[in-house]
Parts: sequence; structure tokens; C-alpha cells
Amino acid sequence: MTQIVRRGEHGSIRGRRAMIIMASSSGTPVPAIARLVAADEDTVRDVIHAFNQRGLAALDPQWAGGRPRLISDEDIAFIIATATTRPRKLGRPFTRWSVRKLAAYLAEHPARPVRIGRERLRQLLRERGVSFQRTRTWKESRDPDKDAKLDRIDEVTSRYLDRCFAFDQFGPLSIRPCHGSTWAPESKPTRLPATYTRRHGIRYVHGCYSLGDDQLWGMLRRRKGGDHTLAALKSIRAARPDGAPIYVIMDNLSASKTPAVRVWAARNKVELCFTPTYASWANPMEAQFGPLRTFVMGASNHPNHTVLARELHAYLRWRNANARHPDVLAAQRRERARVRSERQQRWGRPHAAA
Repeated sequence: MTQIVRRGEHGSIRGRRAMIIMASSSGTPVPAIARLVAADEDTVRDVIHAFNQRGLAALDPQWAGGRPRLISDEDIAFIIATATTRPRKLGRPFTRWSVRKLAAYLAEHPARPVRIGRERLRQLLRERGVSFQRTRTWKESRDPDKDAKLDRIDEVTSRYLDRCFAFDQFGPLSIRPCHGSTWAPESKPTRLPATYTRRHGIRYVHGCYSLGDDQLWGMLRRRKGGDHTLAALKSIRAARPDGAPIYVIMDNLSASKTPAVRVWAARNKVELCFTPTYASWANPMEAQFGPLRTFVMGASNHPNHTVLARELHAYLRWRNANARHPDVLAAQRRERARVRSERQQRWGRPHAAA
């Protein structure tokens, strides 16, 4: 007789029980039925007795999924609310929960004690979308001309993209081993020497970015100053030597708006579009400094600023040679505009209150 084994499948319980009943009705002995369905003889007898007592309802035993729940939905809601509340507000002398501290607090809570193991607590937090994350900084701009400045930046980047540029400073940069990420064999990370000496001073990257053709260039400077800002603006003006107006987005640092800079900009048809105070994110140049930090500074140990400058310019040449296609940039801008339109959100503004 063929042996049928279908354990571990949800739909197989009905089939195996129906097979036991049909075999029993045909006069097959219990030991033969047990071999057929690969079950114990006592299990076969229990199924037959249950069928005789309850009929076809015996095909579905409706077994429970284990012991009764010890934590209710209200307890789960209380756990999540506690985990997302600062411990100091609940009378604990620390700034964040660990799983052990949270489980202990829940078990000792005088009004609603909840006893839960650390592993189950970790699983529960994950199921409810609560994860352990790094804190982020945030600051709202209080510039009285914030809306006007953001509107002007939005306008020039939309209407005059081919004549729109961005300028900003990145630094200070010192000569020291910089942590980063690299590919390495498992358990054998790349090592960098530790040093506490800073004998080479600092430098700043004065970066210029052309939004229309996605080109980036810059220089290392010893300091921030109006003369260096003016030199960067002249290099931007040289990128469009036709004499037509150009637009440069930059922060409102004092070195960016000296009298010499303003006079030169007015004479050479360069409109300076300043970002609002505490809103440097509105400067497109800021997004270009991240790759510089990752691919030039990260996992590096430059011996001096000359080598650092050489590596920086080598990366810029590679980046500009592999710039994104203008059609790709245009598609990305259209997609961002579409998302803002669906959300009914203006660029640079928080979500509208419901």
C-alpha cells in the first residue's frame, strides 16, 4: 500500500483526516491506515471516534495556536508609546532606552506592569516599525525674507537653468587619517594610523557648480574671504562669456557679499541669489560636497595639502567626464516637481497643516 506523507502543510490536515475516515469506512484495519497516512495508530483511532461523534466537523480540528496570549493589544500600544518617549520624561536618568532598560521599566511600572522578554520586545518593536536610529539636527530659518529668497531661487533654477550656478565653501579640512568605507576581506578591515597632530593647518574647498550641464570645479584655499569669493565668481562668469546675465546661488556669509563682490556682480550682470539664514540646504552646491567627503576624504591618509588638492582635482575631472546626461537631470527635476504637486507642497516649505 502506498504511503502518503503530507505533514507540515495547512491544507493537508483535512485531506489526511478524510483519507482516514474513507479507509475506515471500507473496512481497512487501523494499523494499515496508520501506515498509509504515516500517523500513529492512536491518532487514527481519535479521528475515527471524533467523526462518529461530530460528523464532518471532525475534518477541521480547529487547534489553537499555542498558549493564550499574555500581552494584549492595549499592552502592545503601551509598549510602543513608552519606547518612543524620552526616558527622562518618565523619570529615568538616561537619554535613550536599551532593550534591557525598557523591559525592566515595563515590568516595574506601577500602574500597568507588562512582563516581556527582551527578544520578544525587540521583535515587537520591529513589527511595529520602531527601529534604533541616529538623531538628526534640524533648525528652522527665521529669516524675514525667507519666502522671497526661496521663491527667487526656485524661479531662476526653473527658468534660467542653463545660466544658473551655485557657489559654497566646504571645510575646514585638516591633514589627518579620515575614516570611511572600503571593500575588504571579512574580519580584516582596512587600517588607518591614529594621529593627534595637526601640523599642516586647514584648507577650505571653494566649489562652483553649473546646474545646467552638471559640471563641478573648485580650489583649495587657506581661508574664507571676499577676495576668494570674487575669484570664484569670476571663474563662473568665465563659463558663460557671452555677457548675458547669469545667476549664482550662494549663502549669506559676510565674505559672499562684500562691497567689492557686489560692485563686480552689478557690473558683470551677475545676480547673487542668497539662501535664507539657516537654510543652506537651498544651495544646490551642498549636495555636491557629500561625494567629495565620501570618495576623496573618506578612508584617506593624505600626507599634505598638495596631495589632497591633487586628489581633489583628479576626482573632479573624473566626475565631470562622467556627468549625468541632461535628459536624466531633466527627468529627475520633473519627477520632484510632480511629487511636490501631488503633495500640494511648495519647494522648501513644510507640509500644509491638515
